Parts: sequence; C-alpha cells; structure tokens
Amino acid sequence: MNEKHQSTSAQAITTKKLFSRQTVVAIDIAATPETIWRLLTAADSFKSWNSTIVDLTGKIALGERIKLRSTLAPERTFKLWVKEFEPHKRLSWGDTMGTRIYTLVPNSQSGTRFTMSEKIGGPIFPFFARMIPPFDESFNQFAVDLKSAAEENA
Repeated sequence: MNEKHQSTSAQAITTKKLFSRQTVVAIDIAATPETIWRLLTAADSFKSWNSTIVDLTGKIALGERIKLRSTLAPERTFKLWVKEFEPHKRLSWGDTMGTRIYTLVPNSQSGTRFTMSEKIGGPIFPFFARMIPPFDESFNQFAVDLKSAAEENA
C-alpha cells in the first residue's frame, strides 16, 4: 500500500455542553500546507472535491462574505463571513452562533496535520440544539475528501 494513503479515515469527536457543542476532526495528509490551502480557499471549486458541500459561493478572504449549502441541510443557505485568514496555517468562517476553524500544521512525515473544528452555541443554544444534526459523519467525510484531493494534487 502506498504510504501516503495508509490512513484514509478520520474520526470526529463531538463535545456537548449546555450552551454549546463542538465537533473536531483531524487527519494527516501527505501534502504541503500550501497545497491544502489552495483547496480550502478556492470557493468556486470546493464542491468538485468535497462531497459534503452542495454549493459554496463568494470569496474566501479575510472579512469577505460567503454562502454555503451543505448536504446536512441542503435547503438552507448559511451566510457566513471569513473571520481568520492566515495563509497556509489557519482559516475560520462562521456567523454569530458558530465558527468553523481549519488548521494546517506541518507534520514529521513531510506532510500536514489538518484539523477542522466547529463550535456552535450561545445563550439560546439549548432551545434549538436538538434541531441541529450531528456533524461527525460530515466532518469525517470532509477530512477524507480533502486528504484525497490534496494528495492527488501533491
């Protein structure tokens, strides 16, 4: 088996609290942070490599607005803004109720440790928490899709 494709699975972990919920997934990718960054910041090609995205429009850059539709709720368009944009290292976007953070850290295998986390919550979170579907399966798929696309482009 090719070494760069040995670990192709990811295991998301969700932590639930009264006023918030956080889901995190991490995976090692045999590609540089620069290669992964290009995939994460090209809104127009996101859905070509990511099976969890129905549509993503807008410009992925600090302070910019994007619109996202996911397979978890394809009927809903999430209107988000890019909160952090540190090339090849850290990207985050979200709204007033939540933030998704992408982190890229070089690993000892000349690749990258990719981590994605999302925390949603706030004072009224307990009233609608049951209506939000679990993210675990979607996060696992996102990580595997990113790994596959990045390693093909490495």
